[in-house]
Amino acid sequence: MNARLAGALVNGALIGLAAVALFPLAWMLSVSFMAHGEASAFPPPLLPQSPTLDNYRQLFGRDGMGRYFANSVLIASAITVFSLAFNLAAGYAFAKLRFAGRDRLFQALLGALVIPAQVAMIPLFLLMKSLGLVNSFGGVIVPAMAGIFGIFLVRQYARTIPDELLEAARIDGAGELRIFVRIVLPLLKPIIVTLAIFTFLASWNDFMWPLIVLGDQSHHTLPVALASLSREHVMDNELMMSGAVVTVLPVLLLFLALQRYYIEGLLIGSVKG
Repeated sequence: MNARLAGALVNGALIGLAAVALFPLAWMLSVSFMAHGEASAFPPPLLPQSPTLDNYRQLFGRDGMGRYFANSVLIASAITVFSLAFNLAAGYAFAKLRFAGRDRLFQALLGALVIPAQVAMIPLFLLMKSLGLVNSFGGVIVPAMAGIFGIFLVRQYARTIPDELLEAARIDGAGELRIFVRIVLPLLKPIIVTLAIFTFLASWNDFMWPLIVLGDQSHHTLPVALASLSREHVMDNELMMSGAVVTVLPVLLLFLALQRYYIEGLLIGSVKG
Protein backbone atom coordinates (compact mmCIF):
# COMPACT_ATOMS: atom_id res chain seq x y z
CA MET A 1 0.00 0.00 0.00
CA ASN A 2 1.59 3.26 -1.09
CA ALA A 3 1.53 6.45 0.91
CA ARG A 4 -1.06 8.13 -1.33
CA LEU A 5 -3.56 5.29 -0.91
CA ALA A 6 -2.97 5.17 2.84
CA GLY A 7 -3.55 8.91 3.08
CA ALA A 8 -6.76 8.63 1.06
CA LEU A 9 -8.06 5.88 3.34
CA VAL A 10 -7.23 7.85 6.48
CA ASN A 11 -8.83 11.01 5.12
CA GLY A 12 -11.89 9.07 4.00
CA ALA A 13 -12.27 7.52 7.46
CA LEU A 14 -11.93 10.95 9.11
CA ILE A 15 -14.51 12.46 6.75
CA GLY A 16 -16.88 9.60 7.51
CA LEU A 17 -16.48 10.04 11.27
CA ALA A 18 -16.98 13.80 10.91
CA ALA A 19 -20.18 13.20 8.93
CA VAL A 20 -21.49 10.85 11.63
CA ALA A 21 -20.67 13.40 14.34
CA LEU A 22 -22.22 16.35 12.47
CA PHE A 23 -25.35 14.59 11.22
CA PRO A 24 -27.37 15.05 14.47
CA LEU A 25 -26.57 18.78 14.48
CA ALA A 26 -27.48 19.15 10.81
CA TRP A 27 -30.77 17.26 11.30
CA MET A 28 -31.57 19.34 14.38
CA LEU A 29 -31.15 22.50 12.32
CA SER A 30 -33.25 21.06 9.49
CA VAL A 31 -36.10 20.03 11.80
CA SER A 32 -36.19 23.50 13.34
CA PHE A 33 -37.35 24.86 9.95
CA MET A 34 -40.04 22.19 9.42
CA ALA A 35 -43.75 22.75 9.79
CA HIS A 36 -45.54 21.43 12.87
CA GLY A 37 -45.74 17.62 12.83
CA GLU A 38 -43.54 17.18 9.76
CA ALA A 39 -40.67 15.61 11.70
CA SER A 40 -43.01 12.97 13.19
CA ALA A 41 -43.56 11.31 9.82
CA PHE A 42 -42.07 7.88 9.14
CA PRO A 43 -39.46 7.73 7.85
CA PRO A 44 -38.50 11.16 9.17
CA PRO A 45 -37.60 13.61 6.39
CA LEU A 46 -34.06 14.93 6.18
CA LEU A 47 -35.02 18.32 4.74
CA PRO A 48 -38.11 20.48 5.27
CA GLN A 49 -40.60 20.50 2.40
CA SER A 50 -41.40 24.18 2.93
CA PRO A 51 -38.86 25.86 5.24
CA THR A 52 -40.49 28.17 7.77
CA LEU A 53 -39.44 30.40 10.67
CA ASP A 54 -42.69 29.82 12.56
CA ASN A 55 -40.96 27.72 15.21
CA TYR A 56 -38.51 30.50 16.03
CA ARG A 57 -41.32 33.08 16.03
CA GLN A 58 -43.29 30.91 18.43
CA LEU A 59 -40.21 30.32 20.59
CA PHE A 60 -39.29 33.99 20.99
CA GLY A 61 -42.93 35.00 21.08
CA ARG A 62 -43.25 33.35 24.46
CA ASP A 63 -43.03 35.66 27.45
CA GLY A 64 -39.55 35.78 28.91
CA MET A 65 -37.64 33.76 26.31
CA GLY A 66 -35.47 36.74 25.41
CA ARG A 67 -34.87 37.34 29.12
CA TYR A 68 -33.83 33.71 29.64
CA PHE A 69 -31.33 34.04 26.81
CA ALA A 70 -29.96 37.26 28.34
CA ASN A 71 -29.73 35.55 31.75
CA SER A 72 -27.63 32.76 30.27
CA VAL A 73 -25.33 35.24 28.53
CA LEU A 74 -24.91 37.28 31.71
CA ILE A 75 -24.26 34.30 33.99
CA ALA A 76 -21.93 32.47 31.61
CA SER A 77 -19.94 35.63 30.86
CA ALA A 78 -19.61 36.61 34.53
CA ILE A 79 -18.54 33.10 35.54
CA THR A 80 -15.97 33.01 32.74
CA VAL A 81 -14.44 36.38 33.68
CA PHE A 82 -14.30 35.76 37.44
CA SER A 83 -13.17 32.16 37.02
CA LEU A 84 -10.31 33.19 34.74
CA ALA A 85 -9.18 35.85 37.22
CA PHE A 86 -9.13 33.52 40.23
CA ASN A 87 -7.88 30.40 38.44
CA LEU A 88 -5.03 32.25 36.72
CA ALA A 89 -3.87 33.89 39.93
CA ALA A 90 -4.14 30.69 41.99
CA GLY A 91 -2.59 28.49 39.32
CA TYR A 92 0.38 30.83 38.93
CA ALA A 93 0.83 31.03 42.71
CA PHE A 94 0.89 27.23 43.05
CA ALA A 95 3.35 26.98 40.17
CA LYS A 96 5.87 29.76 40.84
CA LEU A 97 5.40 31.33 44.28
CA ARG A 98 6.71 29.82 47.49
CA PHE A 99 4.53 29.85 50.59
CA ALA A 100 3.98 27.60 53.58
CA GLY A 101 1.91 24.50 52.87
CA ARG A 102 1.79 25.09 49.11
CA ASP A 103 2.26 21.48 48.04
CA ARG A 104 -0.02 19.99 50.70
CA LEU A 105 -2.77 22.48 49.91
CA PHE A 106 -2.54 21.67 46.23
CA GLN A 107 -2.68 17.94 46.98
CA ALA A 108 -5.79 18.51 49.07
CA LEU A 109 -7.39 20.36 46.16
CA LEU A 110 -6.58 17.49 43.81
CA GLY A 111 -8.09 15.06 46.29
CA ALA A 112 -11.33 17.03 46.21
CA LEU A 113 -11.63 16.29 42.49
CA VAL A 114 -12.77 12.74 43.28
CA ILE A 115 -15.81 14.04 45.21
CA PRO A 116 -18.90 14.10 42.96
CA ALA A 117 -20.40 17.54 42.52
CA GLN A 118 -23.85 16.24 43.49
CA VAL A 119 -22.58 15.42 46.98
CA ALA A 120 -21.73 19.06 47.62
CA MET A 121 -24.99 20.52 46.34
CA ILE A 122 -26.91 20.37 49.63
CA PRO A 123 -24.18 21.98 51.80
CA LEU A 124 -23.49 24.46 48.99
CA PHE A 125 -27.17 25.40 48.84
CA LEU A 126 -27.25 25.91 52.61
CA LEU A 127 -24.15 28.10 52.36
CA MET A 128 -25.72 30.20 49.58
CA LYS A 129 -28.87 30.49 51.70
CA SER A 130 -26.89 31.75 54.70
CA LEU A 131 -25.23 34.33 52.43
CA GLY A 132 -28.59 35.46 51.07
CA LEU A 133 -27.71 34.46 47.50
CA VAL A 134 -30.51 31.97 46.85
CA ASN A 135 -32.78 33.04 44.01
CA SER A 136 -30.19 35.48 42.68
CA PHE A 137 -27.58 35.40 39.96
CA GLY A 138 -24.92 35.55 42.66
CA GLY A 139 -25.98 32.11 43.85
CA VAL A 140 -24.93 30.69 40.47
CA ILE A 141 -21.87 32.87 39.87
CA VAL A 142 -20.14 32.77 43.29
CA PRO A 143 -19.70 28.94 43.55
CA ALA A 144 -18.18 28.87 40.04
CA MET A 145 -15.72 31.73 40.55
CA ALA A 146 -12.86 29.27 41.00
CA GLY A 147 -12.50 25.64 40.01
CA ILE A 148 -10.00 22.96 40.95
CA PHE A 149 -9.64 21.81 37.36
CA GLY A 150 -8.93 25.35 36.17
CA ILE A 151 -6.31 25.88 38.88
CA PHE A 152 -4.67 22.58 38.00
CA LEU A 153 -4.66 23.39 34.28
CA VAL A 154 -3.08 26.81 34.78
CA ARG A 155 -0.57 25.52 37.31
CA GLN A 156 0.68 22.78 34.98
CA TYR A 157 1.06 25.24 32.12
CA ALA A 158 2.65 27.97 34.26
CA ARG A 159 5.32 25.55 35.45
CA THR A 160 6.79 25.64 31.93
CA ILE A 161 7.63 29.36 32.30
CA PRO A 162 11.40 29.65 32.95
CA ASP A 163 12.25 30.75 36.48
CA GLU A 164 15.16 32.74 35.07
CA LEU A 165 12.72 35.03 33.25
CA LEU A 166 10.84 35.83 36.45
CA GLU A 167 14.04 36.29 38.46
CA ALA A 168 15.38 38.70 35.85
CA ALA A 169 12.22 40.79 36.16
CA ARG A 170 12.53 40.82 39.96
CA ILE A 171 16.16 41.93 39.74
CA ASP A 172 15.03 44.78 37.48
CA GLY A 173 12.70 45.92 40.27
CA ALA A 174 9.38 44.63 38.96
CA GLY A 175 6.80 43.73 41.61
CA GLU A 176 4.90 40.45 41.64
CA LEU A 177 1.72 42.04 40.29
CA ARG A 178 3.58 43.65 37.40
CA ILE A 179 5.37 40.38 36.63
CA PHE A 180 2.06 38.55 36.60
CA VAL A 181 0.31 41.09 34.35
CA ARG A 182 3.14 42.05 31.98
CA ILE A 183 5.05 38.76 31.69
CA VAL A 184 3.03 35.78 32.85
CA LEU A 185 -0.39 36.54 31.35
CA PRO A 186 0.91 37.01 27.76
CA LEU A 187 2.73 33.68 28.03
CA LEU A 188 -0.47 32.02 29.29
CA LYS A 189 -2.60 33.30 26.39
CA PRO A 190 -3.23 29.88 24.76
CA ILE A 191 -4.29 28.27 28.03
CA ILE A 192 -6.40 31.32 28.91
CA VAL A 193 -8.45 30.88 25.75
CA THR A 194 -8.72 27.13 26.29
CA LEU A 195 -9.90 27.58 29.87
CA ALA A 196 -12.30 30.35 28.84
CA ILE A 197 -13.95 28.05 26.29
CA PHE A 198 -14.23 25.20 28.81
CA THR A 199 -15.69 27.50 31.46
CA PHE A 200 -18.17 29.26 29.18
CA LEU A 201 -19.42 25.97 27.73
CA ALA A 202 -19.84 24.40 31.17
CA SER A 203 -21.68 27.41 32.64
CA TRP A 204 -23.85 27.92 29.53
CA ASN A 205 -24.98 24.28 29.51
CA ASP A 206 -25.32 23.92 33.29
CA PHE A 207 -28.82 22.79 34.20
CA MET A 208 -28.86 21.25 37.67
CA TRP A 209 -27.42 24.04 39.84
CA PRO A 210 -29.39 26.93 38.26
CA LEU A 211 -32.52 24.80 38.60
CA ILE A 212 -31.82 24.35 42.33
CA VAL A 213 -30.73 27.85 43.31
CA LEU A 214 -32.90 30.01 40.99
CA GLY A 215 -36.46 29.61 42.17
CA ASP A 216 -37.85 32.74 40.52
CA GLN A 217 -38.84 32.01 36.93
CA SER A 218 -37.58 35.41 35.78
CA HIS A 219 -34.05 34.33 36.77
CA HIS A 220 -34.09 31.06 34.84
CA THR A 221 -31.38 30.33 32.32
CA LEU A 222 -32.00 29.05 28.81
CA PRO A 223 -31.48 25.31 29.56
CA VAL A 224 -33.90 25.48 32.51
CA ALA A 225 -36.46 27.42 30.46
CA LEU A 226 -36.26 24.96 27.57
CA ALA A 227 -36.72 22.04 29.95
CA SER A 228 -39.92 23.65 31.20
CA LEU A 229 -40.97 24.27 27.61
CA SER A 230 -40.41 20.64 26.69
CA ARG A 231 -42.84 19.54 29.38
CA GLU A 232 -45.51 21.78 27.88
CA HIS A 233 -44.81 20.82 24.25
CA VAL A 234 -43.57 17.25 24.59
CA MET A 235 -44.84 16.27 21.11
CA ASP A 236 -43.74 19.43 19.29
CA ASN A 237 -40.40 18.20 17.98
CA GLU A 238 -39.95 21.15 15.65
CA LEU A 239 -40.30 23.71 18.44
CA MET A 240 -37.95 21.74 20.67
CA MET A 241 -35.33 21.59 17.92
CA SER A 242 -35.53 25.34 17.40
CA GLY A 243 -34.90 25.79 21.12
CA ALA A 244 -31.95 23.40 20.89
CA VAL A 245 -30.51 25.41 17.99
CA VAL A 246 -30.80 28.64 20.00
CA THR A 247 -28.98 26.92 22.88
CA VAL A 248 -26.20 25.39 20.79
CA LEU A 249 -25.56 28.21 18.31
CA PRO A 250 -23.85 30.76 20.64
CA VAL A 251 -21.33 28.28 22.04
CA LEU A 252 -20.70 26.83 18.58
CA LEU A 253 -19.94 30.28 17.18
CA LEU A 254 -17.69 31.00 20.17
CA PHE A 255 -15.71 27.84 19.57
CA LEU A 256 -15.37 28.51 15.83
CA ALA A 257 -14.14 32.04 16.53
CA LEU A 258 -11.54 30.88 19.06
CA GLN A 259 -10.64 27.44 17.74
CA ARG A 260 -7.21 28.60 16.49
CA TYR A 261 -6.18 29.65 20.00
CA TYR A 262 -7.85 26.58 21.52
CA ILE A 263 -5.93 24.16 19.29
CA GLU A 264 -2.73 26.15 19.81
CA GLY A 265 -3.13 25.80 23.56
CA LEU A 266 -3.61 22.04 23.32
CA LEU A 267 -0.65 21.59 20.97
CA ILE A 268 1.72 23.78 22.98
CA GLY A 269 0.69 22.03 26.18
CA SER A 270 1.39 18.63 24.64
CA VAL A 271 4.82 19.75 23.38
CA LYS A 272 5.83 21.31 26.69
CA GLY A 273 4.58 18.33 28.68
